[in-house]
Amino acid sequence: MEFTYPHTIENCMGEKLIFKQVQPEPDGDRVIVENLVAPGSGPPVLTHWLQDECLTVVNGKIGYQVEGKEEQYAGVGETVLFERGTPHRFWNAGEGPLKCTCWIKPADSIVFFLSAIYDAQNKAGGARPEAFDSAYLMTQYAGEYDMAEIPAFVKKTIIPMTYQLGRILGKYRKFRNAPKPLKREANRLLKATGLAAS
Repeated sequence: MEFTYPHTIENCMGEKLIFKQVQPEPDGDRVIVENLVAPGSGPPVLTHWLQDECLTVVNGKIGYQVEGKEEQYAGVGETVLFERGTPHRFWNAGEGPLKCTCWIKPADSIVFFLSAIYDAQNKAGGARPEAFDSAYLMTQYAGEYDMAEIPAFVKKTIIPMTYQLGRILGKYRKFRNAPKPLKREANRLLKATGLAAS
C-alpha cells in the first residue's frame, strides 16, 4: 500500500497526524510526522517492537509515561524518546492544543497501521476500534505492535476468533494491498530479549 505525502489522518478522539515525508536512510527509513492532540487526548499504551519514536513539543504540554514508571511532562522545545520495545503512552497535559514534531524509525508499516487504526476508531465512533479491523491489525502485525491495555484472554482467544470470522465473512478484502508483516524479524528480536511475539 502506497501513500502520497503529506498524508493526514484524524480520529474521533481528538488526534491528528500529518505524515510529512519518509526519509531514506542507510539503517532504515525515517518517517517525519506532525502530531496535533486535543486537551486530555492521546493514544493508549502502545509498544513498537521494531521502531524508535521521538517527539519534540512545538506548542503546549505533553504528558508521557513508560509502563511501570511515573508520569512525566515536557514543554515547548523539549524532546521525549521512546525506544523500541518500550510500552509507552502520551497525552495532551495542557489546556490548549498540543503540537509536536515527531520521527519514527524505521518507518516499516507505521503509516499504514496508524491510518487503519484511526479509520477503525472512526468507524466505531470511539477509542475502541471496530472489532474486525482491530482483529486483523492485531493479528497480522502482532510481531510489530502491541496494545498493553488489551487483556491477555482477549489477545489469545477473542481476537483470533474474531479474525477468523472476519476472514470467513470477507471483511479483509480492503487490506489486500497492506504491507507484509515483519513477524520473522520481530520474533528474532523478541527472542533475543526474552520476550515472545504472538
